[in-house]
Amino acid sequence: MALGPASIVLIVGAALVIFGPKKLPELGRAAGDTLREFKNATKGMMDDTKEQPAEPAKEDKEITK
Repeated sequence: MALGPASIVLIVGAALVIFGPKKLPELGRAAGDTLREFKNATKGMMDDTKEQPAEPAKEDKEITK
């Protein structure tokens, strides 16, 4: 299900009616900040896993002996 131009205009219009023109930029800014923090956190986790190779658990080492 793709969003067409008419759907996007309808969503933006409804958001303007509900939140008003003064509150809308604040909500957009907050959403952008939240997405940026989430992206940075996931990137940091991915970098951590690339730096430290997975080490087998202690129980796995004992089983293989």
